[in-house]
Amino acid sequence: MAIQVVPLGAGQDVGRSCVIVTIGGKNIMFDCGMHMSYTDEKRFPDFSYISKSGQFTQTIDCVCISHFHLDHCGGLPYFTEIIGYDGPIYMTYPTKAICPILLDDFRKIAVERKGESNFFTKEMIKKCMSKVRAVNLHQTIQVDDQLTIKAYYAGHVLGAAMFYAKVGNESVVYTGDYNMTPDRHLGAAWIDKIRPDLLITETTYATTIRDSKRCRESEFLKRVHECVENGGKVLIPVFALGRAQELCILIESYWEQMNLGHIPVYFSAGMVEAANLYYKLFINWTNQKIKKTFVKRNMFDFKHIRAFDRSMMDNTGPMVLFASPGMLHAGMSLEVFKKWAPDEKNLCIIPGYCVVGTVGNKLLTNKQNQTVEIDKRVTLEVRCQVKSLSFSAHADAKGIMQLIKMSEPKNVLLVHGEKGKMRFLKQRIIQEVGIPCFDPANGVTEVIPTSMSIPIEISVKLLKRQIAAFSQQEEAILTKENSDDLHSDKKLRTPISSVPIRGVMLLKDNESIKLLEPQEIAEELGVTEHKLKFVSRKSIESLEGLSISAIYSKLSKYLATFEAVTLGIDECGDEKHCMDVLRLKSIHITIEDRFLVIKWDREDEESAMRVLSAIEKILLEFSQVERHEKYEGEKKLSFKSSGDHEPFIPMEDCE
Repeated sequence: MAIQVVPLGAGQDVGRSCVIVTIGGKNIMFDCGMHMSYTDEKRFPDFSYISKSGQFTQTIDCVCISHFHLDHCGGLPYFTEIIGYDGPIYMTYPTKAICPILLDDFRKIAVERKGESNFFTKEMIKKCMSKVRAVNLHQTIQVDDQLTIKAYYAGHVLGAAMFYAKVGNESVVYTGDYNMTPDRHLGAAWIDKIRPDLLITETTYATTIRDSKRCRESEFLKRVHECVENGGKVLIPVFALGRAQELCILIESYWEQMNLGHIPVYFSAGMVEAANLYYKLFINWTNQKIKKTFVKRNMFDFKHIRAFDRSMMDNTGPMVLFASPGMLHAGMSLEVFKKWAPDEKNLCIIPGYCVVGTVGNKLLTNKQNQTVEIDKRVTLEVRCQVKSLSFSAHADAKGIMQLIKMSEPKNVLLVHGEKGKMRFLKQRIIQEVGIPCFDPANGVTEVIPTSMSIPIEISVKLLKRQIAAFSQQEEAILTKENSDDLHSDKKLRTPISSVPIRGVMLLKDNESIKLLEPQEIAEELGVTEHKLKFVSRKSIESLEGLSISAIYSKLSKYLATFEAVTLGIDECGDEKHCMDVLRLKSIHITIEDRFLVIKWDREDEESAMRVLSAIEKILLEFSQVERHEKYEGEKKLSFKSSGDHEPFIPMEDCE
């Protein structure tokens, strides 16, 4: 058995997340995103890989969307309304509520402002979202008679979820984006110790271990305060929901503490109201502190943060602006950046990850360059300060390892990361955790072998007997070890973690497999039980000194750690015909007519094999001893014979 995985997006890359998993004959699509740095057909995943003939609904059993960021959900309306998929789609309630707002916002930028074609319409977004089935955390969803899914809390943004999918005995976890560190408004990601066959994890920060959150917050506030004190403007590109709320809470409390109410703080128009609405609606998805204070005061009713209008871009004096999107690839944040970048008093703080090809990424990778290419026709001179302070809600390298240890998967597959960094993390996982790890590129199929486990009902009677026998055997071994080593501390008995079970397997139509005692099998099937007895005869013609008592002393030593051997007399009426016998369970050992006879019942087959093996060694020892004694005897006789001579007869006595 095996699980097949092929990334259509996010394979050795960040953006356009879309991973197809085939498990137990079922095809699941995890995420259906778009790539922010493309404006042509490369923006969406290559859906032709799924079906050349357009049979998408027949091929894909379900789609699971992890959260509302466009690189994870941006291609969904295209896949359903333009490509034609009409099967089940699952996401959490907050994701379903927020997704259409962000999709339509991006559609306006792409179509209405940039004039792009081959893009989904507002009506298509509505139709797409009407097909979505919302799920709660830890709710098991029966997709069909074989496939089940369950959502786990992922942190990252409001409503983000990790999805657990199971078909038969095979299972997979897809993390989407997650954060193992709680912040000011969301909790940390969490999952059961479900030991899936495969964990598919994001690796955005595969080689990064972030410094303390307190240090980053202090640096952020220091930079912002210095800039506005010197009369500059601060632009903070953020996505509308997520890090935006985190940083707004931070700025709000600092402005209150430092009495900076005279310096305006703005947020892109409309988004503050939207954020407030959804955080009120889904308050149960926030952290414990937000929930406790919500009744008295909504932390998202900001006193110092107001809505921003385009006309304010040219306002004189200092200000702070949170504008979306976070990668500076379009929208209000890019528009404001182009306006403020030429002034060296201004500051642009990039708090999150920026995909390769976006303006944000170009600014971070070309720090020495005074110009940045906005698009093929526009180049901008950058004189303002540009600072990267990571407030990203992605797990860092430490967090990724933490999730792996938390869920205990049998295999790990890496997606949503840069190729070189993924390779480094892959080696670390193999070395530190000791499990297979994979990092396929887009369009490359990875086949992960899985083992099959079959549930069996075990008879209580059989289980008790086997545990008792195993315990006795373990006790005998421990006793022997302690008696052999008199000078060291006595060893203590360790708890029994596994026991070998021997029984008879029964498989009947439409019933689970059972492991029973032989007597129980006969009763279950309504048949007569027949006892099998075995006899082994070994010739001891040449071993004249061999006796049952001699075998007993040897056999007791050989089997000391396994069985208890007893020496007795067969019960019979005539003592002259009675003989010594060794007994061990149903095993009887006697000497009859120069043959060593061993008899046993079938249920004691395992013990009988140990006895036969021991007897072979005993007979070999006796044979070697007798040969040695015979050799020594012949040697002495030969020496004595060589010293004898003919008697001397005098000549005169001869006639």
